[in-house]
Parts: sequence; C-alpha cells; structure tokens
Amino acid sequence: MRVPLRWLGESVDLPDDVSLEHVHAALVSVGFEEEAVHTFDLTGPVVVGRVLERVPEPQKNGKTINWCQVDVGEAEPRGIVCGAHNFDVGDLVVVTLPGAVLPGPFPIAARKTYGHVSDGMIASARELGLGDEHDGILRFADLGMDPEVGADAIALLGLDDAAVEINVTPDRGYAMSMRGVAREYAHATGATFSDPVDRVLPRTGDGFAVTIDDASPIRGRVGSSTFVTRVVRGIDASRPTPAWMVARLSLAGVRSISLPVDITNYVMFELGQPLHGYDLGTLQGGLTVRRATAGERLTTLDAVERTLDAEDLVIADGDGAVGLAGVMGGARTEITAATTDVLIEAAGFDQVSIARTARRHKLPSEASRRFERGVDPLVAQAAANRAVELLVDLAGGTPDALGSTLVDESARPTVTMRLDRAAGLIGVEYTDAEVLDTLRAIGATVGVDGDRVDGDRVAVTPPSWRPDLVDDVSLVEEIARIVGYDRIPSVLPVAPPGRGLTRHQQARRRVSAALAAAGLTEVVTAPFVSAATAAAFPGIDPAGGPSVVLANALDSAQDHLRRSGLPALVDVARRNLSRGLVDVAVYETSRVFLPEPGVELGTVEVPVGAQRPTAETLAALDAALPPQPFHVSALLVGNAVLKQPGTTVEPFGIADALDVARTVAWAVGVELTVAQTSHPSLHPGRAASLLVGDVVVGVAGELLPERTADADLPRVVAVVEMDLDALVAAAPELVDVSAIVSYPAATQDLSLVVDVAVPAGDVLTEVRAGAGDLLEYARLVDDYRGAGVDEGQKSLTFALRFRATDRTLTAAEASEARDSAVRRAGERFGATLRD
Repeated sequence: MRVPLRWLGESVDLPDDVSLEHVHAALVSVGFEEEAVHTFDLTGPVVVGRVLERVPEPQKNGKTINWCQVDVGEAEPRGIVCGAHNFDVGDLVVVTLPGAVLPGPFPIAARKTYGHVSDGMIASARELGLGDEHDGILRFADLGMDPEVGADAIALLGLDDAAVEINVTPDRGYAMSMRGVAREYAHATGATFSDPVDRVLPRTGDGFAVTIDDASPIRGRVGSSTFVTRVVRGIDASRPTPAWMVARLSLAGVRSISLPVDITNYVMFELGQPLHGYDLGTLQGGLTVRRATAGERLTTLDAVERTLDAEDLVIADGDGAVGLAGVMGGARTEITAATTDVLIEAAGFDQVSIARTARRHKLPSEASRRFERGVDPLVAQAAANRAVELLVDLAGGTPDALGSTLVDESARPTVTMRLDRAAGLIGVEYTDAEVLDTLRAIGATVGVDGDRVDGDRVAVTPPSWRPDLVDDVSLVEEIARIVGYDRIPSVLPVAPPGRGLTRHQQARRRVSAALAAAGLTEVVTAPFVSAATAAAFPGIDPAGGPSVVLANALDSAQDHLRRSGLPALVDVARRNLSRGLVDVAVYETSRVFLPEPGVELGTVEVPVGAQRPTAETLAALDAALPPQPFHVSALLVGNAVLKQPGTTVEPFGIADALDVARTVAWAVGVELTVAQTSHPSLHPGRAASLLVGDVVVGVAGELLPERTADADLPRVVAVVEMDLDALVAAAPELVDVSAIVSYPAATQDLSLVVDVAVPAGDVLTEVRAGAGDLLEYARLVDDYRGAGVDEGQKSLTFALRFRATDRTLTAAEASEARDSAVRRAGERFGATLRD
C-alpha cells in the first residue's frame, strides 16, 4: 500500500516537518512492514510558461520542429526547441529550465540543437512522471487550470509530494486505504484522527432495482449482502482530471485513465471501498447479483472475452452479465467520453468468492485485493456519496434521487474477554485502563454502556472494519500491538527438565554430521516425481510397490510421491554437472512414501474454519496416510581422489558407496553386513544389499547405465540408500559424532624447499604437527624441481586450512600457525620458505 503524505495528512495531524522516515517508523511500530519510498524524482526550476511565438521549421530528415519563444516570468522570453505540435501561441505550458532534473535522471541544460540554442524544455506528462502520455506536451488548459506565468509548476501539479509504501498483511485489509492508515498512524503517535467518512454529505437513493440471487453460495457463504447505488446525470466525461488527483493516484501506484474512472479509484484509495461506474444509458433494467451459468461469456474491461465458471459471482442486467463482481467490470457498460449519466456501485462481496474468481481468471485487481481481505460493510454509502460529490464538483454532474441502499447492518458478534487475558498471553502486566482504552481506540464497543460484564470479564464488539477480530486472542494481539511491542520483554523460555531430542532425532543429526564430516554435501529436495521415475526407482525393496498419486499436484508432470530418495539426487547431480561442478558427493535424509499393496487411501472430511477436528477425525486422518519412513540417500559421481603429484585419479565407485553405508551404520551404532544382490535401479554385478542381522536396511551400488544416460551423467554413478528408521530400531545405542564447526576457515599456501631425499609425506607430518590445533586440513598440491630451485632440492607446496571451533580466526592467527609449521619443518629437515 502506497501512502502519499499530503493525502494522509487530510485525515490525521502530521508534524510540520514530517519526513518519510518518521511516517515509516510510526507505521512499523504498529506492525506494518516498511517496503519503499516513492517520489517524483524531480527538482526545479520547473515553471509555468506562456508560448509567445511558435515557428515550424521542417528538417532534412522529414521531421518538423517548433522554434518557440516562451515567457517564463523573466525580463526576456526564452528560446526553446520543441518537437510536439499539440500547442499554440498563448497556451500555458510546463517549462523545465536549465538546472532542473527530470525523472530518469534527465538533467536539463541549454544546448544547441536543430540550429538553435534551446534554453530549456517544454515538458510532457510522461517526462514529469505524471503518466504514460507522451504524444504531446502538457497544457494547463487540458487540466482546467489557469496559473500565473512564472509560478512554480512542481507545486501546482502536486509533484512535491512523496509516499511511503508498507506491506499490509491479509488480515488487515482496512489498512489498504488512507482512512485505515491514518487511524494506524494515530495509534502509533497519538495524533488526532479525523475520519474522512464524517466529512461526506449524506445522500439517499431509491427506485433502482437491485436483486441478490445467490443460488450457489460457496461453503454456505452468500456472495453479497451490501449493494449501494447512486446516480449522477449530465456529467462531462471528457473533462480533465485535476492535477492534484493525478499526482496522488500516481504516487499511490495507479495511472490516470479518465475523470470518472479516476474518481472511483480515488475514493477506493481514500475510504477502502472499491467502486464501479456504469454508463447508465447502456444498462438494461436493474442489476442482479448472481452466480454465473456454466459456460457463460463476458468481455471484461481489458477487452478479453472470458468463459465464466458456475462459482463466479457476476453483476447482471436484463441482457446478461455486465461484470465480474469485485474483480473487473464488463466492456458493454463501460464509461466512455460520450457518457453523460453514471450509475455508481459500492458493494460488499464475500472474501472467499472474490479470491477464487480472481485466481481462476488470473485477474488480480486493486478491487479484488481489498475484497479478499474484507471491506467495511458500513462504508459503502459514504463511498458512493463521496463519488457523487466528486462527479458533481469535477465533472459538472447533477445528483439524482435514483439509486438503492442495501446494507448489511447485522450486529457484529460480541467477544467476551477476561481483563487479565492479555497479561497471561503476552507476559506483560497491562493495567485494566490500558486494556479498555486500547479496545476503544481501535473502534470496539466495550461492555454494556462501558461497564464490565461478570466481574473481571468484558464484552467487546469489534468495529465493522475489523472482520479479523473474532476471539479474545485476536483482541490480545491488538492490545500488544497498540500499547507497543517494545513493552514485551526478550526472555528465553526455560526448557522443562527431562525433555530434548528423541532417539530418532539424535540419530538423524549424527548421521548427517558424520556424512558431512566425510566430505558429502547435504541437500534438501522436493518429494514429487513422475510416474516413470517412480517406476524406475522403486526404493530399497527391489520388488517395488504402488506409489501415492496426488489428486491436485502442483505440477501434472510430477504427480507421484517418491518411494526412493535417489531420483532427486540424480537431478541434483545433473544440475551441478551442467554448471561445471564435475565432482559431486551429496546426501539427503528425507521421508519416502510407501503405501501398502491393496490398501486404499481413503478421504476424510475435515471441519471448515477454526473448528478443531475431533479425536475420531484425527485418527481417521492418520489411518489414511501411507507409511512414511525416513531414508538416508547418497550419490557420488566424478573423482574421489583428484590428480596430485605421484597420485593418479580415482573415480567414485561401488566401494565408495559402501564406505558411505558403513559411515551411516557407525554413526547409528550398528554392525553392517554386505551381500551381493540384484536391483532394478542398479548395475548387475555392482549391487549390494545392506543388512543388520537378517534385516535388509538398504542397498548400495552403481546406477544402471541407461539411468545415467537418461540423466546426462557419466557412466559410473555410485549410490546408496538406507532405511534410517530400521537402523535406529536395530541400534543398541548412539555413537557421539562431533558437531560441524560453523565459523569460517582461513586458507593459506605454504611452499617449502627441502632436500630431494626428504619424503614429502614426512614434511607434511611435521607441518601438521607444527601448525597446531588450528590446522583443520593440509594437503600436498605440488612437487616442483627445476628453474629457481637449487640442484638437489625440491619445492613442496601445501594447501593449509585453519579454523577455530569457538571464533572467527584473524589473518594474524592463521599466519602465526603457518609460521610455526615452517619452524617445525626447518628444525626437522632444514626446510626453508621458497622465495
């Protein structure tokens, strides 16, 4: 929600020196999120100028420019070159003088062009940031304005305003209006709030037929209960929208379209009530709110013909649908420049119905965003009357008595709350006065004539604009928010004794730590696979079994739940190899889904809304779920040992997969045996069953070549998959595994010159001993003998990695440890640093 400051200031007292930062801070303090600030990015001098002379000058390129003399209130007129042709002598225009900066940024300076020195620029609406119109320059006559020559055009056009943008959560739709934001600013600062609804003159309307005919309510909710219409006759729809309204709408993120449409948008942003305007002359009879018939078609204002669903709520006249209720109007009754009589509609629609229609047709709009969050049912009359006022004042219309008033004035449900409820939930000692004052401040009615009910309890009736306040917990949230989150202490809860990680959770963490320490990288993947993939990777059991098929899959191509963790790891490897990471060793601990053959997964009806399911319903839900054991899966592709001096490349293979399996078994604390087997996912002769006692707990081996070819992977891909639940069940105890250190490492290279007879491994041993406890890793990376090294000597280069378990190392600490390693090697072998 974008909030222009001057517009906000009409409903709440702002400081004279108000800043964007101040308003943002105030709104953040009452629970909104700061998003951005918006300005017109325009600096002067930008003034009003009168065209004194316009001389067309054809150019060689076929273009005609105008050499103009423009009076800007100075002693002499300025000569300006202009390529537009929609103005003439005597017109008042916007002139940007040298030194001005337009949005872009686009600095203005006197420059020579087309044989003249253009001493400024005559600006269009788009160049000023007021809209997309760029066919011609902006004339004040088109805005209905007659300002003085030389006056500040930035102030006249409202371009010196700015807006803050906040994120409005779905439960606080009332804040998607100047009215709602002004009220929240008043809560935050104590400033005086003036409800703009109170400034609207009351009007009534009667005689226009409106029918609510909702034969197919969604989940028992009727689509509409509020519908107000007003009529204004004799408007001039071609009149320009005032500059101040264009500027405010632009800052609010809406472009100017036409005066009647701009007025409906303006009122929506001001009061939070979406409006729709109909060309009264195109309507056939009254209006009916009903569900669409299946296959019914409607051309909306964006000129798209849409096929409607039976759940869509529509507004219809005698000839059919004229709009998608709460989403977008129809083209047949659109207001045009020829429209003279207008019907204004201010209605309230069901949140669920509007949200489903907007998503079904992929048609989000400012109106639907507000209806989805809930609109104050009692603001409809004020909004319709406000639109009438503006159409009369700005479009020259005349209000008519024709209209309708159907308003949902049913009493809001009352919530009974204990006065100490807030203190019990929040942990802050609120006084009774703070609780009662806060509830009244948000517009709630407290008690009967303000009295308490039943001693320490009060009856609270939330205001009409807060449909989210439905129980005492939501009221407590408001108390915490308005009184101030800074009152809530930062206290860590004390864990009750005797609780902690379960045995299974400990096992998963230890397995993960052990695999990470062994050099594998943990990944987290989605559980969805295609039908072909589910068949190709049946899991640990080579016989496989049925897979769970999703009824409403996010991706129709992946509508099965996995039986094995390997397909996702294959995708991970393929993605990494495509990006040049050719040596991959990854693992994942995740659930797999193994429905039992012949067992049908039933459906269970759950209660709608906030009603808690019964114990029987929860039991039925559990019974409908398939077994979902935890598996640990790993995949290794590429080289296990990289090329080094004196060492050949060693690719990953089945032996490495078995090492991973033994690491998992060691972390859990079980003895693992290996037996040759066959498996539909694995290479014949390179597949092994993993057993604890007589129980098969996993498989390991190399993937079938056709599987690797399908995934564009190398021919040899080693994999292992183990049932972690079965391992834990068989484990007598869990083995301690060191935690992974989270502090960053410091890396350094070390080149030592030693006698050629000294083994590199002995030097590496001394380097490790000399570097001390901070050394985490050391490896020989180069053995050089040649130019720059004396005869009979060699240069050994080691890669060192230092890390502390309790802090981030400094460069000085790492260097000191390295120097200690150099001294140790020097004392033992006479090693020296290579220059």
